[in-house]
Amino acid sequence: MVWLLGAKVVRFVVGSSMIILSLAALTPWFSAEAQQPPGKVYRIGFLRAVACASPTDLFLGLRELGYAEGQNLVIECRTSLGNAEFPDLADELVRLNVDVLVSEGTKATLAAKQATKAIPIVMVFVGDPIASGIVNSLARPGGNVTGLSANLNEVIKKHLEILKEAAPRSSRVALLMDSTNLGQTQLAEQLDAAASTMGVRVQRIDVLSPAALDGAFAAVLRQRAEALIVLPLPSLGPPDIRRITEFAVNNRLPTTTYQPLYFEAGLLMLYGPNIRDQYHRVGTYVDKILRGAKAADLPVEQPTKIDFSINQRTAHALGLKIPRSLLERADQIIN
Repeated sequence: MVWLLGAKVVRFVVGSSMIILSLAALTPWFSAEAQQPPGKVYRIGFLRAVACASPTDLFLGLRELGYAEGQNLVIECRTSLGNAEFPDLADELVRLNVDVLVSEGTKATLAAKQATKAIPIVMVFVGDPIASGIVNSLARPGGNVTGLSANLNEVIKKHLEILKEAAPRSSRVALLMDSTNLGQTQLAEQLDAAASTMGVRVQRIDVLSPAALDGAFAAVLRQRAEALIVLPLPSLGPPDIRRITEFAVNNRLPTTTYQPLYFEAGLLMLYGPNIRDQYHRVGTYVDKILRGAKAADLPVEQPTKIDFSINQRTAHALGLKIPRSLLERADQIIN
């Protein structure tokens, strides 16, 4: 008898003949797929602010656990790009009766929680799920939401520290943000508290659309900001992010972000949770819930990997010499 497992063949020869087993082929089959109900197709809702086509490790993590799109898994992704509202998108996913709803960020997670009390929700990259009212505690979240906290309250304080270390004379820092996002207004409050102890003034500047960039740049110059912290701005596309980079370089403004796409567009420094790792772990949560675990009983995890990257090319364009103390701590340096 011959069974095909992916690209591998496992032969079972019955009777007096020798039995030949390929453990490498059998291990993932027994550990994952064999434990799932035969013929069951799971439907996962995915709610996020950026394009659904963007690659994430959510699907890779699920594949490693025996799930395959088009076979035993269907992903229903909805994005708020194009001015769609999160509550409407969350309601749409609930009507599809998904088995699990994955939500990215505070805004999407709050909408998902409002849309359903029955469907389990796995959140990812949420700054402070307790302060946002999403879970009761990290150890026992309660309700139907669990997943991963990005612990951004601590992360954002570090942004001020590395900016002051890179450019010690900076005393006015502009914060480009989305004030409609509760998670970001909470981060702004954390920045204010940290700044008061460091002799720094934080100036909040709202950017809710690409058309708002010109006004935001004018406000940065009018307020004589000496550095920029750029939070994720879902309404902006890659060309808009490049405009922020060009503006910062032209005006000699050091920049930080925790969004890898923004750092890749040329901002000076990145400090924040490793998004690849966060999404990989989302797959574990989804798998546990599909096997019967309750979201209320699964503790919320904090980041295990923090990325710190420096773009030396941007530093040179700024005329800025990055201290060795920062360079030695960086995980990645772009020269």
